[in-house]
Amino acid sequence: MSDKLQQVLDAIDAANAKDPRMDEGKPEALLYGERMSEELSRLFPEACEELQIAARGQHIERWVLKRADYPEGRVGYLTWRKDLAAHHATVVGGMMTDAGYDAESVEETGKMLRKEGIKRNELVQALEDVICFVFVKWYFAPFAAKHPEEKVLDIVKKTARKMSADARARALREFDLPEHLAAAFM
Repeated sequence: MSDKLQQVLDAIDAANAKDPRMDEGKPEALLYGERMSEELSRLFPEACEELQIAARGQHIERWVLKRADYPEGRVGYLTWRKDLAAHHATVVGGMMTDAGYDAESVEETGKMLRKEGIKRNELVQALEDVICFVFVKWYFAPFAAKHPEEKVLDIVKKTARKMSADARARALREFDLPEHLAAAFM
C-alpha cells in the first residue's frame, strides 16, 4: 500500500470515527467503511487505489446531512442521496489532494462516489457491486425484519438492478436467499 493511500484511508477513518451513531460498539460510518474495504478486497483484490479510497469513503460523514432535514417522499430522499454523494466526493477529494493525488485521480474517485456512469463505467459499477454485497451481507436482515414483505421485495429488486450480471450470479451462489427474493437476482 502506498503512503498516500494509507494517508487517505487513515483520514477517512479519523473522520468516520466521529460518527455519533454506534453499531456493534463502533461509530457506524467507521464500521461501514471497514466492511466496504473488506468486501472490496474479497471481490476485487486487484482494485486500484481510487477504488479502494471510494469504497472506504462511501459513507464519510454520512451523519452530517440528515435525512430528516429533507422533505418526505421520493424527491426528498433522492435529493438527500445526491447531496450526500456530492459531500462524500468533496471531502474525500480534499483528503486525496492533501495526500498528493493528482486531479485526475481525485475526479475519478469523485465519479465513483457520485455514481456517475453506473452500468457504463467499470470502476463505478465495481463500487456499486461492493455496496450491494455489503448491504446484503450485513444490513439486509435487520432491514427486512423492520419492513413489510412487499417493501423488502422491492428493495431486493432495486438492489439487484444496480448490480452487474457477474455480481448478481455471485450473490446467488454466496447468499442463501429465499426463492422469491433470489428470483430478483436472476
